[in-house]
Amino acid sequence: MQSIREQIIQTVVARLTLVASAQGATIRRQPTVPTDRAQLPTLLVFPDSEAVRRVNDRTERELVIRIVALAVGTATEIPEPMADRLMTAAHAALLADVTLGGLALGMEETDTDWQQDDADMDVAALPSRYRITYRTFAHDLTQKG
Repeated sequence: MQSIREQIIQTVVARLTLVASAQGATIRRQPTVPTDRAQLPTLLVFPDSEAVRRVNDRTERELVIRIVALAVGTATEIPEPMADRLMTAAHAALLADVTLGGLALGMEETDTDWQQDDADMDVAALPSRYRITYRTFAHDLTQKG
């Protein structure tokens, strides 16, 4: 049986896969090697952290997931608007159901960065973080609490 955490991450990736496909982009979960330009635009998904607070026999958890929209410029368009369109679609898909099909108590966006490497002005990265609150039993990560 998979943990509720893993089920949440898989649900997020599934939603973003639909977005990526509709936007002509790819999606990668926790890549360990740099993304090749040929794969751009892309959405990257990184579980960043998880805070826990025990309440009796249940644990309330706050999972932070970072979503990064990467885009490369073309002869006719700079990369920032492309990354913004991709992130806008991802944001709408994620917040369409903040319970992620009943797995979570809620989800909210916590922050967004704008990153661009001065050495590579043709690529834009737009990372946003989302906090997902859910509960499990203290003794069992696979059961909603």
